[in-house]
Amino acid sequence: MEEKIELESTEELEQEIDVTNFWYSEWAFPLFIGILAAGVFAGTHLYYVYHVGIFSDIAIAAMLGEGMKTGNYGAAAAFGASFLFARVLEGPLVGILDIGGSLYTGIGIGLAATLLAAGITAPLIYFPLALLTGGVAGLVIGTIIILIRRVVSNSSNTSFGTDVMMGAGNSAGRLLGPLIVISAAMTTIPVGLGSIIGATIFYLWKKPITGGAILGAMILGAFFPIPK
Repeated sequence: MEEKIELESTEELEQEIDVTNFWYSEWAFPLFIGILAAGVFAGTHLYYVYHVGIFSDIAIAAMLGEGMKTGNYGAAAAFGASFLFARVLEGPLVGILDIGGSLYTGIGIGLAATLLAAGITAPLIYFPLALLTGGVAGLVIGTIIILIRRVVSNSSNTSFGTDVMMGAGNSAGRLLGPLIVISAAMTTIPVGLGSIIGATIFYLWKKPITGGAILGAMILGAFFPIPK
């Protein structure tokens, strides 16, 4: 009886929500990332020309600023590119793209520093070109994430933890540890236990419990997969 009611409620929900709508389409994701990246890179243009408007943290922006003074953009390019690479891999596996690491740091600092190191200054000097450069980069990043996600999801009968992952950028993510534990516990018993154990270890280690909860859920989730 309970199963019948659940099936009926699911069918009613699908009827109320048109999953074919553009806003529920996975291919809307690259467009959103493109718009965000265009704004972020335009902010870097303002910083390069007027020394205001960048979206990244002060310490990270200072790396680009130092490169503008010395002409050596190696540190900013390497730091930003490493963040971008990590977040592009994290996005399809975790299910959430950290805007701070991928766009603010990766696009706003890493891409900008890489272009400047190569002697390409036009995208940083001209505002329309800055919007276009950021937009194209965002579209490419969003498309890569969707393609990786499709391959990962189709290669196994497990969600690889994407059903329990929650997150936000930088400082805000530290407040989501308890929510991750609760979400993991609602998924399966092994994943929930792994999340609790991981969070406890990180708490005793005096580290944000968010990382421990995620790692614990992933580790036990690997031994006890979550069926689709």
